[in-house]
Amino acid sequence: MSHSAANDVLACAGVTVFERGWLSANNVLIQGEGPTALVDSGYSSHAAQTTALVSQALGSQHLDLLLNTHLHSDHCGGNAALKVLYPDLQTLIPPGLASAVTDWDEERLTYAPTGQHCPRFAHHGLLIPGTSLRLGTGIWQVHGAKGHDPHSIILFQPESRLLLSADALWQNGFGVVFPELEGQSAFDEVSETLDLIEALAPTTVVPGHGSVFQNVPEALERARSRLQQFRSAPERHLRHAHKVLIKFRLLEWQRIEYEELFVWAVNTPYLKNAMPTTEPALQKQWLRQLLTELEQSRALRMDSHFVLNA
Repeated sequence: MSHSAANDVLACAGVTVFERGWLSANNVLIQGEGPTALVDSGYSSHAAQTTALVSQALGSQHLDLLLNTHLHSDHCGGNAALKVLYPDLQTLIPPGLASAVTDWDEERLTYAPTGQHCPRFAHHGLLIPGTSLRLGTGIWQVHGAKGHDPHSIILFQPESRLLLSADALWQNGFGVVFPELEGQSAFDEVSETLDLIEALAPTTVVPGHGSVFQNVPEALERARSRLQQFRSAPERHLRHAHKVLIKFRLLEWQRIEYEELFVWAVNTPYLKNAMPTTEPALQKQWLRQLLTELEQSRALRMDSHFVLNA
């Protein structure tokens, strides 16, 4: 199907997609006769841009609901800012980490292990897999989507066959499988979620990152191929994940002294726990190798003192 065909599907479902750059997740605005909702709110350093995009699109209209597909910092970092802008806003989250949000446990929410930031927010309801809710003019199904995050959900609108896939499926893969960084096997759950998406048979997918796409069978094939590569060499996935964490922070910093980056890395559990030793010289060697690989892939640049985003 063409780009215009995808736009037609979005328009019929009352959906506007704010495609964000790599630091914030895409934001999806759903409007119509029923509640007006935003799905995911981006990263905290982009919160002002998130509120500007939403308020410009809504004008005098109110935002009723904020839904988080999962609670990684790039999907809910704008929650607090949106609540200030819309005081009556009701925030709905998946149930798995509801108590962690209430207690604001940054370990369980993974903000401490990843070395990322998310302003504190409250939730007012839960997105229970197997249930449905009205958003805009349509009824949307809530489905569990374990793998990338054990508590993630995806949203499916059966009439338009439109799927909001979060980080469970991108046009060229899927998000880092974070349970694997904690020694918990989760590749089978990624596979089960891909099977679920295939069974839902969406014609249009709004991913958590990247452009809206309609070549869903091809995307599923690419995702399964990538998953098989990670199954065959789990260490490859771990190394990929460590580089993703570094690149994510560099997107925010843009430029940082190497020594300051090293201090951040040894204070970020997901990275420190992967270092082969507690000897600083060997830790620096491990980090330098990751940075070299990122430089070779043109994800960053290095000089004698600084690491720079590319």
